[in-house]
Amino acid sequence: MTSQSAATLRSRYVEQVASDLEENHRRQQELTEKIAVLKQEEALLADILNLAERYEGFADASRLPEQAQDEPAVSKAKRRSETGATTRRSTPSKTTPAGTTAKSGAKGKSRQPLLGDLLMDLLAGHDEPRLAKEMRDELLEKHPRRNPTPQVVRNTLESLVAKGRIQRRKQQRSVMYTVVKPARGQRAASAADAG
Repeated sequence: MTSQSAATLRSRYVEQVASDLEENHRRQQELTEKIAVLKQEEALLADILNLAERYEGFADASRLPEQAQDEPAVSKAKRRSETGATTRRSTPSKTTPAGTTAKSGAKGKSRQPLLGDLLMDLLAGHDEPRLAKEMRDELLEKHPRRNPTPQVVRNTLESLVAKGRIQRRKQQRSVMYTVVKPARGQRAASAADAG
């Protein structure tokens, strides 16, 4: 082997190593970002689990406290963990200054529908699965006064998944949502309850 061919071979190895290191660094950054997202999702799911366990005994689902629609649950959990607060309120989250619930205090005011209800209505209008981004775009188009962040829409959809009202499907790297269709026996039972 000549010194020129050895130098050429060495430069190829150096280029390959540099390329491999660059790819490795890019992949590490990608994984770090995914870990951060997974930690946020874990905090959200932990909150959902805690709420489900806490309100498991309620027979009437309408008595459950509602999430503030302007703030995602992940940021609430993060703020609680930063402040070290571990206790939860036992009163409904929406209260008026007098201490009464917002439902009883809002007699003269027209109340906006909940974001979850709006998303359920929009999803029910489609037979095919929908992306959270598509749901947010449709929401902004049909309800221009509502402007939730993409994260709030995703959190609300995940909350509906946790309640069993919608299904989540992964297709490649996308998450798609559809309304849960009640089984034939459930439809008959609910029709009998309504009649």
